[in-house]
Amino acid sequence: MNPLISVASVIAAGLAVACIIFLFPKEKRIKKDSRQPFEQTKLAKLSVNVLKDIIEKVKVVNTGTVLQVGDGIARIHGLDEVMAGELVEFEERTIGIALNLESNNVGVVLMGDGLMIQEGSFVKATGRIAQIPVSEAYLGRVINALAKPIDGRGEIAAFESRLIESPAPGIISRRSVYELLQTGLIAIDAMIPVGRGQRELIIGDRQTGKTAVATDTILIQQGQNVICVYVAIGQKASSVAQ
Repeated sequence: MNPLISVASVIAAGLAVACIIFLFPKEKRIKKDSRQPFEQTKLAKLSVNVLKDIIEKVKVVNTGTVLQVGDGIARIHGLDEVMAGELVEFEERTIGIALNLESNNVGVVLMGDGLMIQEGSFVKATGRIAQIPVSEAYLGRVINALAKPIDGRGEIAAFESRLIESPAPGIISRRSVYELLQTGLIAIDAMIPVGRGQRELIIGDRQTGKTAVATDTILIQQGQNVICVYVAIGQKASSVAQ
């Protein structure tokens, strides 16, 4: 049933009850009783409160159906009020991000394999822009793109979240680079000193040791009060495990 029709029917029923309370006793009144106006007012307030409770419990959900799915992309019909970057949830619990908003469909990027998603599956909008939980408890853990732990060490307690597309701090508010970051490689530390907090690009041909330089730099930071994050994009699970 359409949620809007349900809300309209509830409001109409409440108005009908209020009209009966106010009008019907006037026709059936035979003798005057000083308690009747007070009782009528009390009943009217009670009916209004009940009606408010019913309306507050009614929740309108923005839904849609899958038109096609493949290569990590799903086309959704419906989701008329979805926002760009909003998280959507499929019927089989897969999460996606609405990115391409067209007039007749919505393009959703799947944050999972989506093997169980079929044409005609149910999709609902969550009302939340793409965000992930943040906490110091994530330090030393291995997680996937959805911030779910994949190291077999249990769930991670996080009470705050941050938008994925959050604005970066301005240049003025940032601290200047004033301290050297040791890489542990004498050639790099002597010829190309790297400042703590600056961006440094490592380029080169395949199998020349770019990843080894980064991982050695991470290992040498133990006990140096430096937070290191290794992001494996497009890497095989076996390579990451090694």
